[in-house]
Amino acid sequence: MDSPQSINDMTETIYQKDLSVENVSQAHPKYNTQLKDAMGVIPSWFSPSAPNPDDFAIERLHQAIFPPSSSDSKSIKDSGLLLTLDEPDALRQVSNTRQNPNQNTRLEPSNSDTTWFDNNTLGLDLDFTGEGVRASLSNDKMEDLLDVSDDTSQSNRMGSFHSRVLEASSHTSTGTDSIKLEADDSNVLDDVQDGSSRTSSLSSQLSPAKSTTPAPLQIPTTEVKLLKRRRTSTKTPKIQFRDLRPRTSIPSDVPHEELARQSVQAAYSSRLNPFALHVEEYQLLREHICHLHVTAYINVRNRILRLWVRNPLVSVTPEEAAGCAYSARWLGLAEVAYEWLVRKGYINFGCLEVPDTSNVRVKKYKLKRTRKTIVVIGAGMAGLGCARQLEGLLSHYQEKWTAMGEEPPRVIVLEGRSRIGGRIYSHPLQSGNFSGLPQQSRCTAEMGAHIITGFDHGNPLSMIIRGQLALHYYPLKDNSTLYDVDGQVVDRERDKLVEKLFNDILDRASVYRHRTTPPSTVEGDRDLIEIGRDPTDDTGRVISVVEGEQSSVVQGHSPAHDGFLQRVPAGVDKLTGKAHMAPGSRTKARPAIAAKAMGWHIASNILATRDFSLEHVVNSSQHPTLGGAMDEAVQQYQYLLDLSPQDMRLLNWHFANLEYANAVNVGKLSLGGWDQDIGNEFEGEHAQVIGGYQQVPRAIWQYPSKLDLQTNKAVSRIVYNEYGSPGPTAKIICDDGDVFEASHVILTAPLGVLKNESIRFQPELPIWKREAIERLGFGTLNKVILVFEKPFWNIDQDMIGLLRDATKPNSLNQGDYVQNRGRFYLFWNCMKTSGRPMLIALMAGEAAHQAELLDDTQIVSEVTQQLALMFKQNPVPQPLETIVTRWGKDRFACGSYSYVGATSQPDAYEAMAKPTGNLYFAGEATCGTHPATVHGAYISGLRAASEVINDLLGPINIPSPLVPAAVDNVYNPSKQRPDLSTGNVSSALDQARLEAFETEILKSIFASLGPRPGKPSKAGSNPFLLFTKDKWAECKSKCDEARRAAVGNPNTKASRNEVRIALGQLWREASQEVKQPYIELTLNNRLVNHESAATFQDRLAEWDAEAMSIRRKYVQEHPGILSKEEEKRMWQALDASGGGERRAKKMSGYADNSESEMDV
Repeated sequence: MDSPQSINDMTETIYQKDLSVENVSQAHPKYNTQLKDAMGVIPSWFSPSAPNPDDFAIERLHQAIFPPSSSDSKSIKDSGLLLTLDEPDALRQVSNTRQNPNQNTRLEPSNSDTTWFDNNTLGLDLDFTGEGVRASLSNDKMEDLLDVSDDTSQSNRMGSFHSRVLEASSHTSTGTDSIKLEADDSNVLDDVQDGSSRTSSLSSQLSPAKSTTPAPLQIPTTEVKLLKRRRTSTKTPKIQFRDLRPRTSIPSDVPHEELARQSVQAAYSSRLNPFALHVEEYQLLREHICHLHVTAYINVRNRILRLWVRNPLVSVTPEEAAGCAYSARWLGLAEVAYEWLVRKGYINFGCLEVPDTSNVRVKKYKLKRTRKTIVVIGAGMAGLGCARQLEGLLSHYQEKWTAMGEEPPRVIVLEGRSRIGGRIYSHPLQSGNFSGLPQQSRCTAEMGAHIITGFDHGNPLSMIIRGQLALHYYPLKDNSTLYDVDGQVVDRERDKLVEKLFNDILDRASVYRHRTTPPSTVEGDRDLIEIGRDPTDDTGRVISVVEGEQSSVVQGHSPAHDGFLQRVPAGVDKLTGKAHMAPGSRTKARPAIAAKAMGWHIASNILATRDFSLEHVVNSSQHPTLGGAMDEAVQQYQYLLDLSPQDMRLLNWHFANLEYANAVNVGKLSLGGWDQDIGNEFEGEHAQVIGGYQQVPRAIWQYPSKLDLQTNKAVSRIVYNEYGSPGPTAKIICDDGDVFEASHVILTAPLGVLKNESIRFQPELPIWKREAIERLGFGTLNKVILVFEKPFWNIDQDMIGLLRDATKPNSLNQGDYVQNRGRFYLFWNCMKTSGRPMLIALMAGEAAHQAELLDDTQIVSEVTQQLALMFKQNPVPQPLETIVTRWGKDRFACGSYSYVGATSQPDAYEAMAKPTGNLYFAGEATCGTHPATVHGAYISGLRAASEVINDLLGPINIPSPLVPAAVDNVYNPSKQRPDLSTGNVSSALDQARLEAFETEILKSIFASLGPRPGKPSKAGSNPFLLFTKDKWAECKSKCDEARRAAVGNPNTKASRNEVRIALGQLWREASQEVKQPYIELTLNNRLVNHESAATFQDRLAEWDAEAMSIRRKYVQEHPGILSKEEEKRMWQALDASGGGERRAKKMSGYADNSESEMDV
């Protein structure tokens, strides 16, 4: 190993950004061959200025620059770490490290088809504290490893990697950073008020691995004391985004196509369309970029998302975002994309410490005494997620306040209960611990929210649960067994046959769904995006000018489901009761034909052409319901099929499952809007958090530092400013008499509380808000939790179904099944997630309200009798512990979750989300794309935080010009990054200096002259295109009418191609009188185009001459920056000195020592 002193000299010189590094280059030339850029790849934990660096740290630095061969090592890939273990077991290497100066280190995975948290990992946690960096590995216990207490506000953490274990089982996440809950949730109040610190243990208990998984490595406890990283207190001047370097985040060893594939997948994983602008991006950019620039913007945006998705443990920094641009021309696009992604909560969210990027130090006594306050009401997922996001955004934009002499606003969370979590409540069991759970996990029962409905394609909880907290979770399987009322197992084939019939009935009722036109947006060039290339052409007008051209505008769609096939309802997910979509056709076969295709036997006297209609049911009421239409379909199918009483019980079991998903009887659901969120569902396995779902909101409250939370603060009245800010502050009055004043209020109370009018508003909420509250429904789902001494059921089955009989036994009347079908219709086997033999019986539909009225003894007695019928071979004992939920009686919930009521309007969820004055709203009932879900509540909190920040700071600033014109009169010192294989680091630094100087010259030119004149367009030179633009709407309306008449569907529309064909026919058949105005306009346009083209060269030459004059003046006003040789090369490159010969497309850069030619 090389001497520590020489390595320390090299790293100290680089770390201090010494521009004169010839001494390093001469003394240690071999080190320079591996440096990625002028700043090197020095790990963030290494401090060259630390006194007496020990040999181990020097060894790690050496290996970070020169990765050793892995032929004699055991490697474990992780997205941020490649840990190589030699004998003896010790931490030897950290590789794949990318660092920006003065920023947290971002660790990325090696080339892999999976994101980082899909791999098996070794637990490693680095805590950057004032005492140094402490790392510890253990395969059985890691208590107090990081000295992390519940109150982490005093710790100086930088993107800490939470503890993870070497674990191959698919039913856990990559780690076990289990957040320990107190035995009594009422202790939360004391914990907040007295400021006491309870240690959060990080568990490393191994979970059972699948048989196909290799045995885990046995790693003895190894403790290493690493070097202390010094933090300099000197603040450098603020660096503008456009001064940052492009391409620094582009991995050199990843092909363009692979990088593009990873970036596209990252967009899908972030709920964004990877090929089109989000509607808000479209509105933000339509006045500033042309269609060609859309592709460049989307490429940069997707690459930024890739950085976040591949490592959500540290924030994406502005330097990294700028590094996602291939060219300095796109830095403006990178700035806007980064700002938009940060503000909207697509990156840098969750349990994440945002680094202090402020370069302004303001003395406390210089700050204004007044400080704004933001109050968040409610400590559920929406409220805590909103408060945590606000804290992150306020830290991110801290300089905007300190520059004005103010402190950033403070955020206060008020919670009426004595616990946090809201409708997430993991109730601790009294029956003790169970050896099957990871260490430090509690035995709990989920009284509220229970299931994570898919991790893939955009669920933000995936980043938090798997990517940041590394919580254990258990993937659910659809392996249920159905029992009939007599305890007999239902034949699986019969169950599948009836399920197909139910899905067909649901599909026929869904024909009457409200179909709203999605907002328009602009799509980029798919071919370029898929190969990761930016456009080379630079012609075109801004989007707002050409947005009327139909071919340029695409209809918005769900980003998670992009394709050419139609997506139609495809039944109900048994695990969640949610309807889902699948590729298929909307055309329905006649009932007899459809039933026969399912496998039903059709009576011989039934004609195959016989059809039935639901029109009379739909038209009989001003507000038709889904239940009414489906009940009618069941009755009409009974004329075609010989349905038995068991078939009716099976059908109504699926009805009950649908009522579980919506928390209400299907007879109260809107026929047109009950599934308005369909198509937005996430993909992947459903899961449960082992040890309690409440770990998630609790972690959001605690990490990286505790939020300012005050419990037992039930709000009775809100006095708000209906005109918004600036204006009088809002007042929040609590039941105990406490009054809080705030500039902004975010209300996350459940819809049931608003319906119950538990909170008074002054002034009264506007009529549109009150109508939305009244029309949307808020349903109830209850549970019966049963804990036993031993399991008497098959513990490998996650669900157990029970058919319920009608009020009149064996009835064939559909109406007789409504009352009882949801009563204990499904049992969740929670043994693997709670740590105890536990079943949770669901009470859905009408049965949920019955649970509110009956006493516990009666309910538990009935459910144990049903279990005794189902498991006759084993005696069913009395449960050790029972809990019956009654969410309808909970004053802070008044129910379970929202649904689309019969009188609801299509925009009801949008109205619920819309703020009024300085009063903002969040919660699952304000998230139209993901209502009735935990992730929907969290997403709504991100949205509300963004709205408040926008009100405080104003809209995102768009640089001008957003995309500088590509001009020939621009000197490009270097097209490619310098080759450091020769060890010439000095050349690289000179190159950076010259590029920065050239950028300043261009800024001066563009500020004085604006963009260089572009090539004149040939607008309006085709009479048919003018005719098409003028007649499009009229022709489309007629085509839509013809299409509806042809298919008999009042909601169908003509395709774009049909409209184009019709327009062509109209033009061909049009008389000369009709065509003449368009022909004349075309001739006029051609004349204008010709005149513009004739003067183009003159205007271009004039601009070039003035630009050259400005360049000369700028160089004269800044002497000493360029050497004489460098200045000579610049003028030769620009052909201004008369001594060089101008090349048409290529020129030699004045900082280029080789004879190679560079693109302009």
